[in-house]
Amino acid sequence: MPTVVVDDLANGDFLLDVREDDEWQAGHAAGALHIPMSEFVARYGELTEAAPQDGRVHVICRSGARSAQVAMYLGQQGIDAVNVDGGMQVWEATGRPVVDDKGQPGTVI
Repeated sequence: MPTVVVDDLANGDFLLDVREDDEWQAGHAAGALHIPMSEFVARYGELTEAAPQDGRVHVICRSGARSAQVAMYLGQQGIDAVNVDGGMQVWEATGRPVVDDKGQPGTVI
């Protein structure tokens, strides 16, 4: 399972957040696409519409466990997907910006 560390992510990399709604609302990476893991298969089309053609999908959750499962699933569908190691906890700890659902500074729960 391919993984990347937060420090390897560049601005503009496509980020898929698979945490649940309450986690997303408290704090997420600006510009990420949000599809909760619990709804992922039903909402898969939203990803294929939003993801860059022939681009890599960076899958993130709170710590990296749920995103690893989704990244594996995407790989089985032929999509270039990688798991973001350490998830949003590391994202926040390294000083990357976190916003809430109103665009204000948020926190990772």
